[in-house]
Amino acid sequence: MRGRVAATAGVALVLLTGCTDGDQNAGHPAGTPTSTVTVPTGPPAAAAAVLGPTGPSTAKPCTGTAIPVGTDPQPVIDAAPGGTTFCFAKGVHRLIRAIQPKRGDTLGGQLGAVLSGAVRLTGWKHTGTSWSVHGVLPSPYPLKGQCEDNRTNPCQRGEQLFVDGKHLTRVMSLQELKPGTFYGDYTTNTVYVGADPAGHVVEMSRTQTAIDKSADNVTVTGLTIEYFAGRPQAGALQAGPGWKVVSNEVRWNHAVGIMVIEGDNAEVSRNTVAENGQLGIGQYKSKDVRISANLVTRNNTDGFWIADWESGGIKSTRSSGEVSGNDVVANTGVGIWSDIAEYDRRITGNRIRDNAADGIRYEISYTGVIDQNVVEHNGFGTGRGSGGTLWDGGGINVNTSSDVQVRGNLIKDNRNALSIQSRTRGEGPRGTYVLSNVLVEGNLFVMTDPSASLGVVENKKSPTQPGAVTFRRNSYQGAGKFAYRGKTLTWSQWQQSGFDQDSVSS
Repeated sequence: MRGRVAATAGVALVLLTGCTDGDQNAGHPAGTPTSTVTVPTGPPAAAAAVLGPTGPSTAKPCTGTAIPVGTDPQPVIDAAPGGTTFCFAKGVHRLIRAIQPKRGDTLGGQLGAVLSGAVRLTGWKHTGTSWSVHGVLPSPYPLKGQCEDNRTNPCQRGEQLFVDGKHLTRVMSLQELKPGTFYGDYTTNTVYVGADPAGHVVEMSRTQTAIDKSADNVTVTGLTIEYFAGRPQAGALQAGPGWKVVSNEVRWNHAVGIMVIEGDNAEVSRNTVAENGQLGIGQYKSKDVRISANLVTRNNTDGFWIADWESGGIKSTRSSGEVSGNDVVANTGVGIWSDIAEYDRRITGNRIRDNAADGIRYEISYTGVIDQNVVEHNGFGTGRGSGGTLWDGGGINVNTSSDVQVRGNLIKDNRNALSIQSRTRGEGPRGTYVLSNVLVEGNLFVMTDPSASLGVVENKKSPTQPGAVTFRRNSYQGAGKFAYRGKTLTWSQWQQSGFDQDSVSS
């Protein structure tokens, strides 16, 4: 049922998504309720929502088996039956190996309990304009990862340096060394800094993982987890099936802060996940995971490729579940990214702003709902592969995916508003990756910059099929432009192409 309505600002139309003429709803996610959808006159509820406190201060007090500072926690855990609660004492617990809990264990902490993967560096020698310490680096190891600097690849090394808690920038030659930077020479096993370390606490991340997914149904709560030297794509905290990762602060780890790996039915909530080297939260091959009410901010501190290598806020692959009610802010990469064979994914009620690449990217995946989010001021990165075309993405980017609904969102002042892409991307577990059955409905688009765009782009081998994308009941504000089949369109031309005939523009 497609009514033709005059494009007048402020019009509100009460129209049902459950109309029965034709097959316009065929292929939409199973179980999606029939609802009343209007051309929006205001933003979704998420625009006025406040996340509130996150991190260890929101955890319940820990009562259980005490683990004092300076105690190796693993023998204590090994000696207790599964299902035990362990309480880390206030202070810094330096781990030389990953903790392996038993089934049903709870790893909690008193307020101020910190798990650190760093070692103190002492015995510095002064030579010329640098200070050095020898014999502290690990043996050479295989390198991987795509860096923003793809010539010297600084992001591939896991060890990072902190002086009085301040993160130093890695340089890749001794000649580049200056105050605020460090250089690791893995051939001679020497670390150099560019400022006198005397009188300062210098720490180097060395242990790769804080907590390993060694058992099911584990709870981690009330802890600060920092300074772990994880390899790219690996998490400082690695969660498994049935895990609850609640009310922690996970910060300044080299790769991923929290990584759910084959962790069906896991829950990640009320955490502060900040300033991790690659990515805040990751999810891989995990069904029905809930990621909710987290603050995910300022991740990708170690120079991973901003535009296109899983850097930034939250990324999930070959998984399903809900990402809801999170604040995903100022990450140097994509805000929330579903990539490769995602299915039955819902991204709802998040506040996603000031991320360097797309606010939300849904790529080569299947059934998904992106609804009631606030997506604002994303995509202004200027690094390798970034740009201003719809091929470079937008506030929301739907890339060669099928059965996707984008509805009820506020999409405001992003570099581009909405990029829908049809590319040649091969096969997945549920068939060929193809752009089909995409519904864009009931969204409020604000494009005050006349260079901003919205629309559909395609490559020659994957033309957009008729009816593959439906726009309806949306509201557009501002001076942005529209694009379809390689042409830039005015509002009236956009409607003449068959889109948004019951939407409004002002």
